[in-house]
Amino acid sequence: MFDNLSERLERSFKLLKGEGKITEINVAETLKDVRRALLDADVNFKIAKNFTDTVKKKAIGQNVLTAVKPEQMMVKLVHDELADLMGSKAVDIEIKGSPCVILIAGLQGSGKTTFTGKLANYLKTKKGKSPLLVAGDVYRPAAIDQLKVLGEQISVPVFSEEGNKNPVDLAQKGIKQAKSSGNDIVIVDTAGRLAIDEEMMKEIEAVKKAIKPNETLFVVDSMTGQDAVNTAKEFNDRLDFDGVVLTKLDGDTRGGAALSIRQVVDKPIKFVGTGEKMEALDVFHPERMADRILGMGDIVSLVERAQEQFDENEAKKLQKKIAKNQFDFNDFLSQISQIKKMGNLKDLASMIPGVGKALKNIDIDDDAFKGVEAIISSMTPEERGNPTLLNGSRRKRIAKGSGTDIQEVNRLIKQFDETRKMMKMMSGGKNMARMMGNMKMKNR
Repeated sequence: MFDNLSERLERSFKLLKGEGKITEINVAETLKDVRRALLDADVNFKIAKNFTDTVKKKAIGQNVLTAVKPEQMMVKLVHDELADLMGSKAVDIEIKGSPCVILIAGLQGSGKTTFTGKLANYLKTKKGKSPLLVAGDVYRPAAIDQLKVLGEQISVPVFSEEGNKNPVDLAQKGIKQAKSSGNDIVIVDTAGRLAIDEEMMKEIEAVKKAIKPNETLFVVDSMTGQDAVNTAKEFNDRLDFDGVVLTKLDGDTRGGAALSIRQVVDKPIKFVGTGEKMEALDVFHPERMADRILGMGDIVSLVERAQEQFDENEAKKLQKKIAKNQFDFNDFLSQISQIKKMGNLKDLASMIPGVGKALKNIDIDDDAFKGVEAIISSMTPEERGNPTLLNGSRRKRIAKGSGTDIQEVNRLIKQFDETRKMMKMMSGGKNMARMMGNMKMKNR
């Protein structure tokens, strides 16, 4: 995410390295490079120019403290301006009405249907709501089937009507169904097109007019750069939507859409999608995104994701097992499962300051745990619960059953033993419990 932009900005700040103070000359040189970096990231030229002009005004004459180097001051100024450019603060979805109706709009291929499922999952698991999905893409049977599959995955009902080609009628019937079945949220997926056309715009306008949604969200593929911004403007002129959703932010995106779209349509970016999993949806935090763009990581988001998977009762049970040296492969497998639920592994690693840059050219496969899981799954329940049983013949059987070799099995068991010893050394697990408790308190 934003790897190239981060690298270019870092190079720009190095122009100030060794300088004793900020001057008009060295600021102009640095910001000229910053502007090039923004343009290369597909940021609109006018926005990039306004951005650097604003930073320049703030930088000139800045009283730099002795303890703060000029390049550090410039990083701070650019960081604050980046956050302002993207909206300065997070704006969550507004839930009101009975039921609350949310309309999803966008071009075909932007990730609308996947986002619809993710949003339902978000509202169900994090807001305690009972959503109903309406399959309003009447032109693509595959879209209806996809929504049904997603609904099944997250245990959320999907309303559709075979043969009904009237999206307005379908949306209205979906809302009626939600009222009768007690669903407090209705999310209406709509048809996209390969490009904006008058017929599509009239249709989506008619749907909005008929159902009067509490929220209209425009979904855009962040990998399309300035095209995404132009499309957003045209949709906003017709629909006056409430917020933007950037999908595929985990892909090879230059970041132009995220940095430009707020300024062009004057509507907040509300969510970002960072993967295919239903949990891979985050509320957009401009300051945190500015941190990540400048290579500072995003520890707050990382902790929040960990907290979502943290179960206090399970942690207490685990603490007791660690204290008694009873941590086994079942517990190990459970911890892997929790890590996987937190999202894309490379994305998680990039939230740790300094790690994102180190991993730039390293491919971290989301199936990185696959071999470990296969080995553990090839153990009998007795072996998972009592690792001391794992003698040579058992290890050979496990290697054969998991499609690995004996060296991999031995390596895993050795790592497991070392991990168990380290956990035992943590004062019987008290430090772990205290750390988890502190995380919990901070979130209140």
